[in-house]
Order: sequence, then C-alpha cells, then structure tokens
Amino acid sequence: MKLVLHSAKRAAAPYRVRIGLNLKGLPYELRPVDLVANAHQGDAYRALNAQALVPTLEVDGRPLTQSLAILEWLDEVMPEPRLLPASPFERAIVRAMAEIIACDIHPLNNLRVQRQLTALGVGETDRNAWTARWISDGFRALEPMVAQHSGGFAFGDAPGLVDCLLVPQVFNAGRFNVDLSPFPAIQAAAARAAKHPAIAAAHPDHHPER
Repeated sequence: MKLVLHSAKRAAAPYRVRIGLNLKGLPYELRPVDLVANAHQGDAYRALNAQALVPTLEVDGRPLTQSLAILEWLDEVMPEPRLLPASPFERAIVRAMAEIIACDIHPLNNLRVQRQLTALGVGETDRNAWTARWISDGFRALEPMVAQHSGGFAFGDAPGLVDCLLVPQVFNAGRFNVDLSPFPAIQAAAARAAKHPAIAAAHPDHHPER
C-alpha cells in the first residue's frame, strides 16, 4: 500500500493525519502544499480534492479527504494500535470529543476564515480575539471530558483519536497566544502526548517548508 500525504506545515488537519499515520507506524510520502502561495487552488490539486483543502491522502493513487474520515479509515484497515476504543459507547464519547475540535473550533479559525476576516477589514488584534474566543469556548466544553476520561492521554492511557486532534489544536492556541491556564486537564494531556515519539515526529518543525 503506497501512501502519499498532501500536507501543509502548520495546518491543523494534516497535522492530525501525520500523527495518526505515525501512531500506526505506516510509512508515507509527504508532499508539501503551499497554502500561502495558494497551491491548493490549482487545477492539479483540485483534481485530487474538490474542496481545495488539506489533507489529501492518496492510497495507491486513490484520494481520501477530510482528516476525521482518514483517521477512521486508518483504524479500519489497521486496527492496532487503536485510535478508537472497542466499546461502542466509548467510541461515541471519543468521536464527540474529537468533533468539538474538528467541527466547532477549527472551522472558525482556519486560514480561509482568517483571510475572509482580513478581507472584511478586521484587524489583527480583533482576528486574534475571534480565534481565542472560539478555541476557549470549545476547550471549556472539552476540559471536563478530558478530566473525566484521561488516563494520561486525552482519553485513556494510550494515544488515540482525540490526541490526534488535541495536539494540533493546542499548537494553534499557542500560535495565537490563547490563555490555556483555565484548562489544566487539556494542557496535561497535550503535553504528555506531545512527548510520544510518533506524535513528536509529526510536529510542524519536522515538516518540509511550505
């Protein structure tokens, strides 16, 4: 199985997939996509991903899109180590935790939203306040869930789906100077996860430029 990941250096969604691939121990070719230069808007990339978003994971030449769909596919084709727990009830909790980040935080502060705010005349200070507001709102909902379910990682005692999303979102919070002191459980889980070799290897510092 040949895997090619189209990824951007600091974008949260491909960061999640890099973590998932690394946790599964799967080798993949990484192809940088320069979002700042609008490389994702070109015809060649749109042929792979009609939304012109990252990530796209090519599996033997066939594209998969949307980070959560890719991560769940990984768990289906390579069940160990698990990203989702075995219990259906616990799987629903994990999905809910992940979707707080993927559906309620990230879409409101990604690059295309930042660009639209700029186009509407919103200055940097107000853009940062916008970003901080939505991260903080989501983390207020997520914090008690992590506190309840953490066994060291975001859910349980091994890295899984929630960590794939939480680590990149905490990284983004740091980029925007969001105060994380109200979220000690999130901070602790993200800090522990960030030290895991597979997760550390996915950090933007190890990504090719662009």
